[in-house]
Amino acid sequence: MELFRAAAAMHRQRMANHRHVLICDEDREARSSLAACLEQHGYRVTVTGGGALARALERARIDLVLLGLQVGEDDSLRVIRNLRASSDVPLLILAPRGDEVDRIVALEMGADDYLVKPANPREIVARLRNILRRSGPAPQVPTTRVRLFRFGGWQLDIVARQLSDPAGKAASLRNSEYRVLASLLAHGNRVVSRLKLIELARGRDALPFDRSIDVRISRLRQVLGDDARVPRIIKTVHGEGYVIGVPIERS
Repeated sequence: MELFRAAAAMHRQRMANHRHVLICDEDREARSSLAACLEQHGYRVTVTGGGALARALERARIDLVLLGLQVGEDDSLRVIRNLRASSDVPLLILAPRGDEVDRIVALEMGADDYLVKPANPREIVARLRNILRRSGPAPQVPTTRVRLFRFGGWQLDIVARQLSDPAGKAASLRNSEYRVLASLLAHGNRVVSRLKLIELARGRDALPFDRSIDVRISRLRQVLGDDARVPRIIKTVHGEGYVIGVPIERS
């Protein structure tokens, strides 16, 4: 009995060190099959249906969501939108059809990759592994002894990781958006290259033509009330990158 308990404890410890994948699919047979496949490759796996996705993300640290969409599911994009509104967790979509428009829309809404059912399990594992390699650990924001950045009426507390508007009200930022904004502020009023910001947001294996940084900059401008047509706070320097365009105070 003691030997069995020791073996079980060692297994739990090994699994605790493995990447944790959440499989969300209404098809129980499909998610069970995927779970078995991923566990064989050393991943920790949690399975759930679409209605319990948010609760599953709250209960445990999840490294990647594998989301199976259903044929004729009208709110599939809403599921992606809601997930992206609250989390930066990497997302791999398994969809019932490979329509180009559906694929492009899903990717633009924040999916990291998109496969059509039925997909080869080996390809799923390969795509999943590639996403996880890209997603972390991300490069660190440049070190600084500064705690507060004040810019354009806004304030970023890098200890509390909190952005406050001119009225002192906290504004919501995703982790990747925080890293991008903190990096821009840490560089003062110097231009930061797109590649550097892509690495901060998505990991060192991200490609130079990755458009995700544009989505994050757009989101930051929305949060800051910055006019995308004539931005005042986060300016685009074409061919180079982005720069904070207002004075920055440090304390």
